[in-house]
Amino acid sequence: MLPTHIKALILDMDGVIWKADAPIGDLKSIFARINKRKLKYVFATNNGTKTPDEYQKKLSDLGVEVETWQIVTSAMGVAHMLAQKYPRGTKAFMIGEDGIRVALEEKGLEVLSVENAQEAQVFVMGIDRTITFDKMREATLLVRRGVPFYATNPDKTFPTPRGEIPGAGAWISVITTATGVEPIYAGKPFPFMMELSLELLGTKKEETLIVGDRLETDIAAGQAVGCACALVLSGVSTMEKAEAWMPKIAMIADDLATLVG
Repeated sequence: MLPTHIKALILDMDGVIWKADAPIGDLKSIFARINKRKLKYVFATNNGTKTPDEYQKKLSDLGVEVETWQIVTSAMGVAHMLAQKYPRGTKAFMIGEDGIRVALEEKGLEVLSVENAQEAQVFVMGIDRTITFDKMREATLLVRRGVPFYATNPDKTFPTPRGEIPGAGAWISVITTATGVEPIYAGKPFPFMMELSLELLGTKKEETLIVGDRLETDIAAGQAVGCACALVLSGVSTMEKAEAWMPKIAMIADDLATLVG
């Protein structure tokens, strides 16, 4: 199904590769076909909960061997954005998991505890499965005081085998409602992660296919950078919504296995 001029893939993870911990299809077989076609690929995920090392292990456990440079997360994206603007040692308060914390610390930012949150010079938010009222209170006070507000991604939901659950965007909307301030996003649909992925691949936009399951993030980001896009129906977006989407999507497939043939 893939056109012959495509030399590289930028793959979303949640809804394309797996739902929560459940793989979508026989991943080992799928990636054997991708490798046989000599396609280059990176994974670009809005899910910033894990580090590249953790994602590498998760993929390996499912039969897919990759290098850490092939994994781009929204947490890495937001840390990269901050490193371009703020010096090492900048104090940050974050709501998120290890993926964000490690990415920020690797760029030299000092991550503060809830108790010391009000010392923060920047606030960063992503999905956090140990979220508390205390964290939300401190974040709200910081943003209302004018501390710069950054976030990994605006995904309202997160696909699991049982259905969709609240994503980063759902929690971020609480802070936005309480402050009237929208964050600066690093993740899709904004093009930053796609540009970083293209840089890592070393391929041209017209040679690179972006594969995702969510129209308003994956497909919108791909179209924003001028790449062809393929929507898989194994995650969030439906065929009905895909057919109504403008600009038209280059390819629609049931899942990644169908797409790569």
